[in-house]
Amino acid sequence: MANESILIVDDEQDLCTILTSFLEKKGFNCHACHNAAEAVEYSKSNHIDLALIDLRLPDEDGITLMKKIKIFHPDIAILIITGYSDVKTAVSAIRLGASDYVSKPLYTDEIYQSVEQALEKKKQPSASEKKDKNKNSPSSKKSKSKKTPKKTNINKDYVLGSSEYSKTVFDHIKLVAPTDLSVIISGETGTGKEVAARLIHQNSKRKDQNFVAIDCGALPEDLAGSELFGHIKGAFTGALNDKMGSFEVADGGTLFLDEIGNLSYENQVKLLRAIQEGEIKRLGSNDNINIDVRIIVATNEDLSKLISDENFREDLYHRLNEFTITMAPIRERKEDIPEFADFFLQQANEALNKEVKGISNKAMKALNRYEWHGNLREMKNVIKRAVLLCNDEEIHEKHLPQMVVEYIPDPPEENFMNNLPLDLKAAAMEAEKSVIIQALRKVGYNKSKAADLLNIDRKTLYNKLKNFNLATD
Repeated sequence: MANESILIVDDEQDLCTILTSFLEKKGFNCHACHNAAEAVEYSKSNHIDLALIDLRLPDEDGITLMKKIKIFHPDIAILIITGYSDVKTAVSAIRLGASDYVSKPLYTDEIYQSVEQALEKKKQPSASEKKDKNKNSPSSKKSKSKKTPKKTNINKDYVLGSSEYSKTVFDHIKLVAPTDLSVIISGETGTGKEVAARLIHQNSKRKDQNFVAIDCGALPEDLAGSELFGHIKGAFTGALNDKMGSFEVADGGTLFLDEIGNLSYENQVKLLRAIQEGEIKRLGSNDNINIDVRIIVATNEDLSKLISDENFREDLYHRLNEFTITMAPIRERKEDIPEFADFFLQQANEALNKEVKGISNKAMKALNRYEWHGNLREMKNVIKRAVLLCNDEEIHEKHLPQMVVEYIPDPPEENFMNNLPLDLKAAAMEAEKSVIIQALRKVGYNKSKAADLLNIDRKTLYNKLKNFNLATD
């Protein structure tokens, strides 16, 4: 153990004490803070390898704190602590730079696995470091055409699903992959946009060259230019050495720009020029560098709306939009859920050294019923947690989060009053049903808390759930 330092930020002092004690026994150096202000002050003058941050803190939210800590420690690993009712926000945190999230109630084995994986990922060299290393090795004298291809078993690493929609997406990937067309991949966060981009690369003539992925949403605006185009020593305060940008690292291969809508207007101009001219300039340099890069971008926003709001250049959009692939949310292709669940089960078995053989029928029904607002990323975490908790041959409902097992779809919000039946008794029942569903969602489907919130006893709540056909058992 390398005695990595961990910062724990949570307003629950007992939880901080438990996590500190457990992680210190594993060989880590831990420090706990109970609010964001304390954490920021500690970060200014202390080395931190990883931070465990509660999403809900008394003085500000965990995502804002994460951004502040990254100013002092750009390479820090971040784990967000959250409840399952905040999964959508936690997924957004990953897009903004968090390594992963862990859900309450916390399990020490799960925390340890997540900490180990986040630190291991942090130690892996970046794409630019790999390219610099290759450049200085004896084999770098060989031509690009003689590079050893990276062997990847696509069937092992990726699943796109077997629904008609998924088959169409895969057909589009196979169609566009051999070309050099720029591609826009749209879809909600967690739908597998990067998976589709990697498949395009791996089925292209550039497959033996680098695939470089950049999350534009996680790039600080003042550093985005350096990350994309590189810089020379002294280009700005803190530029102590020359640095290759992502375009140079991806030369001959594919550059994947995730959340392209977050790129600043200034960097959109530079990106457009780089694509059109096939050359870039490092920040602070007057020298042009020729590049040959295929561009694939992804977005979970409506770029046409960003154009209307003058937040995205229309000429850049048309330059990128030579081919479009849309990744539908998993709730719109639920027939793919069993295949994805099995895929994530096998991944979790390998990561956790477990041998869980399958998922019970009841557990699978719960997975199919749930809406998966965090899409595949959320499902992967749910299955991994279930495998960690499972000591049986199959995953059962007891291994799944309560919110998944007892999920009830939201009542329609738009024009709710206008859609009520004119029958007064029936309208009252519909309104009562809506209030019950809202109460359950607010307390994470804890029936005792929901009953207290509704000012009724638990037995009455169960009877109403049964009468409204909302019971899940």
